[in-house]
Amino acid sequence: MRIDQQPDFYEILGVDRDSSQEEIKRAYRRLARKYHPDVNPGDEEAEAKFKAISQAYQTLKDPDKRQKYDQFGAAWEQAQHTGQWQDGDFGQFVYTTFGPGSFRDIFGDLFGDMADAPGIRFTTGGRSRVHPEPSPRRGQDVEHELAISFEEAVHGAEKEISVTMTDRCPECDGMGGETEPCPACGGTGRAQSGGGLFSFGAACPQCHGTGQVVVSRCEACHGTGEKARRRRIMVKIPAGVETGSKVRVRGEGGRGTAGGPPGDLILRIRVQPHPIFERKADDILLELPVTFTEASLGAKISVPTIDGNVTMTIPPGTQSGQELRLRDRGVKHLNSGGRGDQYVRISVKVPEKLSGRQRELLEEFDETWNADPRRTMT
Repeated sequence: MRIDQQPDFYEILGVDRDSSQEEIKRAYRRLARKYHPDVNPGDEEAEAKFKAISQAYQTLKDPDKRQKYDQFGAAWEQAQHTGQWQDGDFGQFVYTTFGPGSFRDIFGDLFGDMADAPGIRFTTGGRSRVHPEPSPRRGQDVEHELAISFEEAVHGAEKEISVTMTDRCPECDGMGGETEPCPACGGTGRAQSGGGLFSFGAACPQCHGTGQVVVSRCEACHGTGEKARRRRIMVKIPAGVETGSKVRVRGEGGRGTAGGPPGDLILRIRVQPHPIFERKADDILLELPVTFTEASLGAKISVPTIDGNVTMTIPPGTQSGQELRLRDRGVKHLNSGGRGDQYVRISVKVPEKLSGRQRELLEEFDETWNADPRRTMT
């Protein structure tokens, strides 16, 4: 005869009595994710449920124990006799009850790949495992301001530049001197913190997570770990850049450590102003002075562009401030085909000094010109 004085293990896991071992395992993992104490810190009810779930799974996952439980309903008492639940050390309970190496099997789905994260220490049943930080590290990206001409921004350019950067000392690899494993963390770079089921390894305060301490100062950098580095490199400036654009030069940044790849050099572009051209997005604006007679009678005149002079027709009666367009004479579109336009803004210049004859001619012209430019203002 079977007499149960405690909650039924099948009910605790939410499975039927004829459930397969795989169904019991899935049910346990689902409930463990929900009620685990580290997921519910300070929640005594969740902790109690997790204890009951663990007790139920410890019994039902084992075919022999499950058979005894189905027959007598008392196999679960063996877990209580271990005394592990009363001291709150769930890591010790898992180790003692399920055996060495069971932490990953039980909680793999709960914490995913967390157990393989570099620099994290997991402790189960008084045993710990450390995954040290990978040694090779990519160098830092270095930013540098580069001033270029208006023409170089429009057309693009390939130019040699000189760059000075503070970088890791090549003699000591940025460590500041000869090193040896840190005695505080044993060279792992991690100091254990926390407790219970698992603990995380924070960066060691003595070696700042490097795992090494300096025992002899580097003469090349005087123990600073840094050294100025000056070099000349060829860089390609794409057509269409403007002030604020960034150009990345691969592999020309800070040195990597322990065989790691170098970082990149990032050029912050500053375009120098042009004496006659002004840029508006990918268009170029030019203010063009013309004479009174050229604007009145019309003319064909030579107009400067970023590609050289071209001939442009000034229509008769062109007004000061009017803009004429030269197609495809602007800036090349960055990283794409085509280019903007050039806009020519007309500025009519009147003579500041007149000869007697010129004055007579203008007065005669004025007598025959009856238009009033201010008539719309009244």
